[in-house]
Amino acid sequence: QVQLVESGGGLVQAGGSLTLSCAASQHTFSRYNMGWFRQAPGKEREFVATISRSGGRAYYADSVKGRFTISRDNAKNTVYLQMGSLKPEDTAVYYCAASRSLVVVTTIDWYNYWGQGTQVTVSS
Repeated sequence: QVQLVESGGGLVQAGGSLTLSCAASQHTFSRYNMGWFRQAPGKEREFVATISRSGGRAYYADSVKGRFTISRDNAKNTVYLQMGSLKPEDTAVYYCAASRSLVVVTTIDWYNYWGQGTQVTVSS
Protein backbone atom coordinates (compact mmCIF):
# COMPACT_ATOMS: atom_id res chain seq x y z
CA GLN A 1 0.00 0.00 0.00
CA VAL A 2 1.33 3.42 -0.98
CA GLN A 3 0.09 6.54 0.75
CA LEU A 4 0.35 9.79 -1.18
CA VAL A 5 0.02 13.25 0.32
CA GLU A 6 -0.22 16.33 -1.90
CA SER A 7 0.65 19.84 -0.83
CA GLY A 8 1.27 23.24 -2.34
CA GLY A 9 -2.17 24.14 -3.62
CA GLY A 10 -3.68 27.55 -3.11
CA LEU A 11 -5.04 30.69 -4.70
CA VAL A 12 -3.02 32.39 -7.43
CA GLN A 13 -3.69 35.08 -10.01
CA ALA A 14 -3.83 34.29 -13.69
CA GLY A 15 -0.35 34.26 -15.16
CA GLY A 16 1.16 33.21 -11.87
CA SER A 17 3.00 30.08 -10.83
CA LEU A 18 2.57 27.34 -8.26
CA THR A 19 4.43 24.15 -7.43
CA LEU A 20 2.65 21.10 -6.11
CA SER A 21 4.40 18.34 -4.20
CA CYS A 22 3.36 14.78 -3.54
CA ALA A 23 5.14 12.75 -0.88
CA ALA A 24 4.92 8.96 -0.92
CA SER A 25 5.06 6.77 2.14
CA GLN A 26 7.12 3.93 0.71
CA HIS A 27 10.81 3.62 0.07
CA THR A 28 9.83 1.65 -3.06
CA PHE A 29 8.64 4.90 -4.62
CA SER A 30 11.07 4.49 -7.50
CA ARG A 31 9.19 1.39 -8.65
CA TYR A 32 6.12 3.44 -9.58
CA ASN A 33 5.37 5.63 -12.54
CA MET A 34 3.79 8.77 -11.13
CA GLY A 35 1.07 10.98 -12.50
CA TRP A 36 -0.87 14.14 -11.82
CA PHE A 37 -4.57 14.44 -12.58
CA ARG A 38 -7.11 17.16 -11.92
CA GLN A 39 -10.83 17.47 -11.49
CA ALA A 40 -12.78 20.68 -11.93
CA PRO A 41 -16.28 21.11 -10.48
CA GLY A 42 -18.83 19.24 -12.55
CA LYS A 43 -16.19 17.64 -14.74
CA GLU A 44 -14.51 14.28 -14.90
CA ARG A 45 -11.02 13.74 -13.58
CA GLU A 46 -8.48 14.29 -16.34
CA PHE A 47 -4.87 13.50 -17.00
CA VAL A 48 -2.33 16.30 -16.55
CA ALA A 49 1.16 14.78 -16.59
CA THR A 50 3.07 11.60 -15.92
CA ILE A 51 6.69 10.67 -15.32
CA SER A 52 8.57 7.38 -15.58
CA ARG A 53 10.25 5.59 -12.69
CA SER A 54 13.64 7.04 -13.37
CA GLY A 55 12.31 10.45 -14.32
CA GLY A 56 13.72 10.11 -17.80
CA ARG A 57 10.41 10.36 -19.61
CA ALA A 58 7.49 12.68 -19.10
CA TYR A 59 4.22 13.22 -20.94
CA TYR A 60 1.72 16.03 -20.71
CA ALA A 61 -1.84 16.81 -21.63
CA ASP A 62 -2.01 19.21 -24.55
CA SER A 63 -3.75 21.76 -22.35
CA VAL A 64 -0.71 22.13 -20.07
CA LYS A 65 2.17 21.37 -22.43
CA GLY A 66 4.78 24.10 -22.28
CA ARG A 67 3.36 25.52 -19.04
CA PHE A 68 3.65 22.65 -16.55
CA THR A 69 6.66 20.49 -15.67
CA ILE A 70 6.56 17.21 -13.79
CA SER A 71 9.64 15.98 -11.96
CA ARG A 72 10.55 13.57 -9.20
CA ASP A 73 13.17 13.05 -6.54
CA ASN A 74 13.39 9.35 -5.75
CA ALA A 75 15.69 9.99 -2.81
CA LYS A 76 12.93 12.06 -1.22
CA ASN A 77 10.03 9.87 -2.41
CA THR A 78 8.45 12.98 -3.89
CA VAL A 79 6.97 14.00 -7.22
CA TYR A 80 6.44 17.64 -8.20
CA LEU A 81 4.28 19.59 -10.59
CA GLN A 82 5.56 23.04 -11.48
CA MET A 83 2.75 25.08 -12.94
CA GLY A 84 3.35 28.34 -14.78
CA SER A 85 1.32 30.81 -16.85
CA LEU A 86 -1.71 29.64 -14.93
CA LYS A 87 -5.16 30.23 -16.35
CA PRO A 88 -8.57 30.29 -14.66
CA GLU A 89 -9.39 27.04 -16.49
CA ASP A 90 -6.58 25.36 -14.53
CA THR A 91 -8.72 25.70 -11.42
CA ALA A 92 -9.33 22.21 -10.04
CA VAL A 93 -8.47 19.74 -7.34
CA TYR A 94 -5.13 18.22 -8.29
CA TYR A 95 -4.37 14.60 -7.45
CA CYS A 96 -1.16 12.67 -7.63
CA ALA A 97 -1.26 8.96 -8.34
CA ALA A 98 1.07 5.98 -8.51
CA SER A 99 0.99 3.27 -11.15
CA ARG A 100 2.50 -0.21 -11.05
CA SER A 101 2.29 -0.37 -14.82
CA LEU A 102 5.50 -1.40 -16.56
CA VAL A 103 5.06 1.43 -19.04
CA VAL A 104 4.15 5.08 -18.60
CA VAL A 105 0.39 5.46 -18.82
CA THR A 106 -2.02 8.38 -19.01
CA THR A 107 -5.36 6.75 -18.24
CA ILE A 108 -6.91 6.77 -14.80
CA ASP A 109 -7.62 3.04 -14.68
CA TRP A 110 -3.91 2.20 -14.72
CA TYR A 111 -3.19 4.08 -11.50
CA ASN A 112 -3.34 2.05 -8.32
CA TYR A 113 -2.90 4.60 -5.53
CA TRP A 114 -4.23 8.14 -5.16
CA GLY A 115 -3.69 11.06 -2.88
CA GLN A 116 -6.47 13.07 -1.30
CA GLY A 117 -6.02 16.03 -3.63
CA THR A 118 -5.07 19.67 -3.23
CA GLN A 119 -7.12 22.63 -4.41
CA VAL A 120 -5.69 25.04 -6.98
CA THR A 121 -7.69 28.15 -7.71
CA VAL A 122 -6.64 30.62 -10.40
CA SER A 123 -8.35 33.99 -10.30
CA SER A 124 -8.78 36.16 -13.39
